[in-house]
Amino acid sequence: MLPEILTERRGQLGLITLNRPRALNALNTDMCQIFLETLLSWREDPEISQVAVQGAGERGLCAGGDIVAIYQDIRERTGSSEEFWRIEYQLNALISEYPKPYIALMDGIVLGGGIGISAHGSHRIVTETSRCGMPEVGIGFFPDVGGTHLLAKAPRAAGRLAALTGTTFGAADAILLGLADTYVPQQKLAQLLDELEHEPAQSVIDRYAEDPEQGFLHEPWVQVFDEENLRTVLLTLQSSDVPQAQEMVQTLRTVCPSSVWLTDELIRLAGDDLRKDLQREFRAALHRLNDPDFAEGIRAAVIDKDRTPHWVDVIPGLSHEQRTQRHLGPLPGAELNYALLGAGLEEKSQL
Repeated sequence: MLPEILTERRGQLGLITLNRPRALNALNTDMCQIFLETLLSWREDPEISQVAVQGAGERGLCAGGDIVAIYQDIRERTGSSEEFWRIEYQLNALISEYPKPYIALMDGIVLGGGIGISAHGSHRIVTETSRCGMPEVGIGFFPDVGGTHLLAKAPRAAGRLAALTGTTFGAADAILLGLADTYVPQQKLAQLLDELEHEPAQSVIDRYAEDPEQGFLHEPWVQVFDEENLRTVLLTLQSSDVPQAQEMVQTLRTVCPSSVWLTDELIRLAGDDLRKDLQREFRAALHRLNDPDFAEGIRAAVIDKDRTPHWVDVIPGLSHEQRTQRHLGPLPGAELNYALLGAGLEEKSQL
């Protein structure tokens, strides 16, 4: 059986390859642990000047986390999801703070946890095949792995559209959202990697950078997502004659309502400190295990695959606001810390 993470040294380059192509390189706990330990080792290695990450196979970098395992944990309560998120979120923080160039090849599908291991890096490359996004509201969850932090820093309307609809985006829109930096044609990635073995990241990337085809997030109708009231957003979209606006109407009618409320609140609370925002997301993730919509969303998407989730619109005794707020409550004795990142890095924030 081949390793699920491949690590190799190529000259001055440390290369990490996610190696679960049949699962579209979906992350599990062991993969995140190896990923984190490798980055920590290379962080102190004078022979490694820069790091790159890519996905095995032809379909993409990473489709996210292993949500089937999360579904099993919701049913059996083994604590495996908590362990997974605890390691994954520390990995996201490490990537964001990495002292060496971190080059993410965001080719093909890059969703959810795939954004977490790429968009926090210093050099994020997209191609003509890139489909990037945080689609978690479609399965009863929210954009985690620092997704609320990233999308809160995007232009407001575009970031809220991405977060609340779970839409995926091509290269130009991923760059506009701040999830990526540079467009490079897919056919040039292999040569780019070769040159990273002996040249600095920025000079290599500059040599291959091109302009992507235009996306749609710059279009005027997108600004409706700047409206504070979500009902106003929906009503305004309904009155638009732009086909893509109508597509967003249909999307908002199918995604999980409780996830939309929670996501909007997490984006509102997000700030400039990724560590603090990851701590907040960690709280929300663990509390979300107890909300019936999360299990139902996964069931409909990947267990029974009927694509017809039955969302719980109302929990007796809780308003929408109260249901949202209970996801933000403290986790006594279980808060996310950053101990795995090493004693040399002080924890910068606590909720």
